Amino acid sequence: MAGRKSDFVLPTLDDLFSTQEMRDEAKLTRIRDIPLELIDSFPDHPFKVRDDEDMTQLVESIKERGVITPATVRPKGDGRYELVSGHRRKRACELAGMNTLRCEVVELTRDEATILMVESNFQRSQILPSEKAFAYKMRLDAMSRQGKRTDLRPGRRYYSL
Repeated sequence: MAGRKSDFVLPTLDDLFSTQEMRDEAKLTRIRDIPLELIDSFPDHPFKVRDDEDMTQLVESIKERGVITPATVRPKGDGRYELVSGHRRKRACELAGMNTLRCEVVELTRDEATILMVESNFQRSQILPSEKAFAYKMRLDAMSRQGKRTDLRPGRRYYSL
């Protein structure tokens, strides 16, 4: 049949030269305790972290039970991480005198990280209207950049057959 794709898939070099255990481990979510000094805040993070009564309660909870839900970070490539979700948890760990933050390390593009950061913060109970507006703008900008062709140059004609 013309145009039908084959179900046969060639193995990659990683498949050939790694064990099944190594491949399974690579697929698992990577959760680890990361030193606070290696975690940078998300640039232009629209939600303010306040040292208020809610923060005091979070600090006490973390002292008592630890960080129950890991923060989300993405590797920056220089051994540092960018905090996508968990700015309040990071601040609470600092106030509790902890040196590390339990984090889920995920590979995300800048736009994917922006969308995740905005959506994860809308769960908060107290968000200022200005924070919400700025966050919606960031998410809209990130979503509008996804899927755009970057190989086209202005002023050049492209023909389709």
